[in-house]
Amino acid sequence: MRGGTSTPLRPPPSADRAARAGDGPMTGNPSLAHLLGRVGVVEERIRLLVAARRADDPQPDDPFRGLYLSDEAVDRLLGGASPSLDPDGQDADGDASHRQLQCEQSADEAEEAGHRLRLRELAATFGLLPLDVDLLLVALAADLDPRFEQFFGYLNNDVTRRRPSVAVALALCGEPLTAADGRARLLTGTLITGGLVAVEDPDRPLPGRALRVPDRVVGHLLGDDTPEPDLAAVLAGQPAVSWGDAGPLARALNAGVRLAYLREPATGSGRVLAAEALRSTGFEAVLLDLTRLAAERDPLPLAQAAVREARLRGAGLVAGPLAAVSDHPALLEALHAEPQPVLLVGDAAWDPAWTTRPPLLVEVPVSTSAERSDLWRAALGPLNGLDVAAATSAFRLRPEHVARAAGSAQIQATLAADGRITASHLGAGARAENGSALDRLARRVEPVVGWDDLVLPDAVLLALQEVALRAKHREKVLGDWAMRPGAGRGHGVAALFAGDSGTGKTMSAEVVAQDLGLDLYVVDLATVVDKYVGETEKNLERIFTAAAGVNGVLLFDEADAVFGRRSEVKDAHDRYANIESAYLLQRMETFDGLAILATNLRANIDEAFTRRLDVVVDFPLPDAAHRSVLWDRCLGRTLGRAADLDLAFLGKAFELAGGAIRSAAVTAAYLAADDGGTVTMRHLVTAVQREYRKLGRLTLESEFGPYWGMLSTARKSVR
Repeated sequence: MRGGTSTPLRPPPSADRAARAGDGPMTGNPSLAHLLGRVGVVEERIRLLVAARRADDPQPDDPFRGLYLSDEAVDRLLGGASPSLDPDGQDADGDASHRQLQCEQSADEAEEAGHRLRLRELAATFGLLPLDVDLLLVALAADLDPRFEQFFGYLNNDVTRRRPSVAVALALCGEPLTAADGRARLLTGTLITGGLVAVEDPDRPLPGRALRVPDRVVGHLLGDDTPEPDLAAVLAGQPAVSWGDAGPLARALNAGVRLAYLREPATGSGRVLAAEALRSTGFEAVLLDLTRLAAERDPLPLAQAAVREARLRGAGLVAGPLAAVSDHPALLEALHAEPQPVLLVGDAAWDPAWTTRPPLLVEVPVSTSAERSDLWRAALGPLNGLDVAAATSAFRLRPEHVARAAGSAQIQATLAADGRITASHLGAGARAENGSALDRLARRVEPVVGWDDLVLPDAVLLALQEVALRAKHREKVLGDWAMRPGAGRGHGVAALFAGDSGTGKTMSAEVVAQDLGLDLYVVDLATVVDKYVGETEKNLERIFTAAAGVNGVLLFDEADAVFGRRSEVKDAHDRYANIESAYLLQRMETFDGLAILATNLRANIDEAFTRRLDVVVDFPLPDAAHRSVLWDRCLGRTLGRAADLDLAFLGKAFELAGGAIRSAAVTAAYLAADDGGTVTMRHLVTAVQREYRKLGRLTLESEFGPYWGMLSTARKSVR
């Protein structure tokens, strides 16, 4: 748009303020005063540019003046007071360069007095050149004073375009459009790569594209350190615990290291060490959750925003777990925040292909069982009589997860009448930290049975208790005492439960899980075994990987299907089957959790697996005395019983496994429900007969003895 007659412009109010800033040290908010003083210089340059354009205006009398700002309106805008930039509204003389010099002299005095000037800090952190700062201020001006929207509409020759174009910005900075360096600053310069200025309207030629400063950058320069909402959704909270020795990493940061990779074990925390090392070297920490980031539709801009956030706040960037984005090299390469340190965290070995910059590699130590017990106590506070070490020894958690689990336990305890925290509350808190990955690969069972529910010989019970004992103390024995050193062996416990169907293998696994305060995960082998070569191993690897991050008991039922004997190689099928077994042999040794293999055919389990097992439990068929007890337990205490029940006869006469007895008891309960609600001996012998039919066994009168006649009575009642 073009103005009409040329009229002299009053000196801009904010230019007056900038001039007055040179009279003495800045008072009030020196950082804001410095910023507004520099914006006043931009306004002075706008005044000069408007005057220059009017001087060679070819159309002083434009009949379409109502569609644009007139010269008189622009004069009023340039001469009027601005509440946001100049509350005093006084005038001053002098050109833009002189005012800028005065503004910077006052800024020097403010810095000498110990004041923080955010514009200067930003320029130093991002490595901005003087031209970059000028361009940033031009792009920023309309965000600080709405009058600049109309100024830029006038200079853009389009009242609908309220932000400075590239051509206008370069002109205000004294750079011609033909200057390659000036154009490059707005294409590939630090302003663009650092996320300080966005160049919009990519379909327009470069001179006509608009410049915009992101709201987060504007807020930072004005003194606000709140991250933008989209970024806040992928940021993690600061670790609430203090653990480990961050001294070596802190020394590396002080020596100038700006990229490090902290490889953490299952019970160590790279995040905690990274945050502590940054704090001790004078940095705050911005923690980026890469799992949340990877779930975003477009994660790259958020990664760049996280880097910008760290730079704006003068903080270090802590990003993990790296496995979540390890297949996105562009995303990893974007995590480059120099001069601010970037500390990456993960559990895998470093891959040089992840970034082009070599990192400092740091092995995070494991947390000891005593350290985790101390963390539990610190988070829970004083407890009355509860042995925290004993109640939490089976849980393998990272230090920051301990604090969160303790908080969850305290919440669970509010359901109790007295509000006291118990071992079960601690178990619930620890299980709340379990991820959902294993739920998609195995069936989760929350244990509800205990040792009193098992009816087994003493030798079998003793072996089961050894399994629980090993699981409780494996961190102390295998970790703290290093009783299984070398060869990358894990801290896991593996047990084999062998016995006929229905002898109590699955129930015993549930009891062990309940004693440890863990969930039981039953692996469905139908979803594991695959006819295609290599797929079974991949499925098993997914299960083992997911189980490593879960406080649970992993049960492989019918384990001989995948842990079977290796055979002589006669064809390609044998060779690949043996490869599958060899993979499992290696994977079992490196597993850190509790795995139970259950099988009806112990002889089919490869001897190499047996050697790697910690405990082997053989489940015999119950004898007569145990069968009588099983009948009593399976009938429960709620179902009404008739006086004619002869449980001793049932145990002596019918050789059934525990599972068959339970099934028969359920059948008898259904019959009782249809016959008055009280179970009788007729219901029980009828249920046994039907269980025999399921098992394919003959119903002999000699076995049923004096109760044989009840079967015919039962048949008549059914008719």
